[in-house]
Amino acid sequence: MMTTSAERLGGPRCASLLELIGNTPALRVDTPLPKRHPGFWAKLEGLAPGSMKARAALAMLTGARDRGQLGPGGTVVESSSGTLGIGLAYVGALLGHPVVIVADQELDPMTRALLCAYGARVEIVHRPHPVGGWQRARLEVVRRLLAGLPEAYWPDQYNNPDNPEGYRGLGRELVEQFDELDAVVCSVGTGGHSAGIAAVLRERWPAVRIIGVDTPGSTVFGQQAGRRLMRGLGSSIHPDNVAYRAFDEVHWVGPAETVDACRRLARDTFVTGGWSTGAAALVAAWHARKAGTDRVVAVFPDGPHRYWDTIYDDEFCRGHGLIPATITEPSEVDGPSAATGYWSRCRTVSDPCGRRGDPPATCDVCAREVDR
Repeated sequence: MMTTSAERLGGPRCASLLELIGNTPALRVDTPLPKRHPGFWAKLEGLAPGSMKARAALAMLTGARDRGQLGPGGTVVESSSGTLGIGLAYVGALLGHPVVIVADQELDPMTRALLCAYGARVEIVHRPHPVGGWQRARLEVVRRLLAGLPEAYWPDQYNNPDNPEGYRGLGRELVEQFDELDAVVCSVGTGGHSAGIAAVLRERWPAVRIIGVDTPGSTVFGQQAGRRLMRGLGSSIHPDNVAYRAFDEVHWVGPAETVDACRRLARDTFVTGGWSTGAAALVAAWHARKAGTDRVVAVFPDGPHRYWDTIYDDEFCRGHGLIPATITEPSEVDGPSAATGYWSRCRTVSDPCGRRGDPPATCDVCAREVDR
């Protein structure tokens, strides 16, 4: 009897697309980025349908259904720069929930077209908030939409504990794939995947280093909000899901270094991605070289497809002064205020809201109460 190529390779037969969430491969990468290094392992989340964020989307929607917060056929409304929107459209369609995504005018055309093709309704915000930037502006639209849709559910990806819970499976996969790990490098936006991974890995390897990667102009680790060319990592608010105590260090990686890393990966391994992927790869290669080990994993959240008109477009990169890249090492800084618009590294990490268990105060950036 003839067998299919999938059967010969041991590939699964799935009754539902939900079965394809997770179980992504890890690939060894030794591409010089830009210097030679012992190699690191790339967790290829970009190969999963619905993007890496399908893990979080599934956890948040099933959690809400279990708690009675999301009824049968209820509408899901969320703010997203694109990636979580794809994940929610993917999971929402499979679970029978209409999805409304509030994005901003910097949403790339491919993602907007895909969201519409997947049946999601897209609402575009045209002006950033003067303090909280695009994210706060989008959240204000989310709240207005919820007021008009009384049966709707807002996952609130920035502060929903189901978000990091959805990535515990990713952590368990790493434990199964590796006998030992010295460090894991994660880009940080909502803080979901780094928090979920750290919680699992520290149970198996208490000394494993968790290295966060942010972008200049992001407030996540305490910088002042600024214009961010890189999308998909960083934030203009302070998400509750960022597990600050889990991080051993943070790197702010600039767009020029990230473009260089993405393009080197594309030429050498064919496996590449967007801003989050390039920045995480650069830091993982640097850490592997400094530590003299290949027991380092970088999470690659996405593939290259959304970035054809930015990272992989010569005219765009020249117009923004991104090629050639000149920074090959991070500058050491003692705090977020000292970080530059280029690659910087800080070995101390703290919560910029100063949450310590005291009575709540108001964070002007987040426009909400925080436990300071």
